[in-house]
Amino acid sequence: MSIPRALHPGAWWVWALGLAVAASRTTNPLLLVLLLAVAGLVVATRRGDAPWALAFRMYLLLAAVIVAMRVGFRILVGGGAGDHILIILPELPLPEAAAGIRLLGPVTAEQILSGFYDGLRLATMLVCVGAANALANPKRLLKAMPGALSEISTAVVVALSTAPQLVDSALRVRRARRLRGGRDRGLRAVHRIAVPVLVDTLDRSLRLAAAMESRGYGRTAGVSRRTRAVNGALMLVGLLGVCVGSYGLLDATAPPLLGAPMLTAGVLVAVLGLGLGGRRIRRSVYRPDRWRAAELAVAGCGIVAAIALHVPIVLSFTDLHPPVTPLTWPTLPPLAAVGVLVAALPAVLAPPAPVTMPTASATPVRVPKETHR
Repeated sequence: MSIPRALHPGAWWVWALGLAVAASRTTNPLLLVLLLAVAGLVVATRRGDAPWALAFRMYLLLAAVIVAMRVGFRILVGGGAGDHILIILPELPLPEAAAGIRLLGPVTAEQILSGFYDGLRLATMLVCVGAANALANPKRLLKAMPGALSEISTAVVVALSTAPQLVDSALRVRRARRLRGGRDRGLRAVHRIAVPVLVDTLDRSLRLAAAMESRGYGRTAGVSRRTRAVNGALMLVGLLGVCVGSYGLLDATAPPLLGAPMLTAGVLVAVLGLGLGGRRIRRSVYRPDRWRAAELAVAGCGIVAAIALHVPIVLSFTDLHPPVTPLTWPTLPPLAAVGVLVAALPAVLAPPAPVTMPTASATPVRVPKETHR
């Protein structure tokens, strides 16, 4: 049995982004459900008890809302495309300026399935990002970012950790209300929970800002104006090269030089700009995170899942995008299914997450007292 330790956050993000790339490739509900099952299995077996690890349930609920909204939108303005009518709703008349748009009317099975497939794909991508948030330590991810991206990475990491912190604050407030005899449930308890949650979130934000300021975040070294201009020019040229190279790879009619050569040159110039930009940031790293065999294995499993759904020789268009007209039952491509199942290996290959014990100095949540008659 492996010793519990925190895996490098970059490995979890590479694994999750590989699953998200695989999900963006297909609308096959069987593959998407398999991706959801893989993400849920790895999160259930390898997440810790930190506050950010408790937000995965919220991502699942948000994914369900996205699917329901997508299906509802298809019912609202679906146009009744298809032959299998399920129900006929009263059609709402629209002015002549909205010609070609129909609200409600007949609801067909084809439009329901089309909305469900699209919504499920978007929901799966969201759950993959939520899995990365539940498994990766945002503070360690900030430490692993290069110096040139310190400002941007700080803002991104703080933004990504907002949702887990809100969930943790809500759980603490609910626990405090139960201990004080709060009996309100449902919508009646929202106004009694919202204010303590906002106060707790504001207190945490102030403590985070003070801690970051005391640790030297935002401190820059003295760099000449010429160096800053060269750094900005390199970053701009590198990003333009990456954009042009990506367009050349996606467009089959583009000249060969606009493809891989331009993309490679843009990446090299951008890396050079990042190296020069890192001179402006003065910071020291205590016990830096290392990429070990477990990190490489976890990241490789996500990359395998992404590659498995990008093999045009074995996978056909109908395998990845089942048609809804005519209605056909989707099939599970064997190669794609094997690639997705490989992404479930981190549940065994990754070491268990360490358990953090609550400290006695934890800041209590200030909840207003309630009186009952």
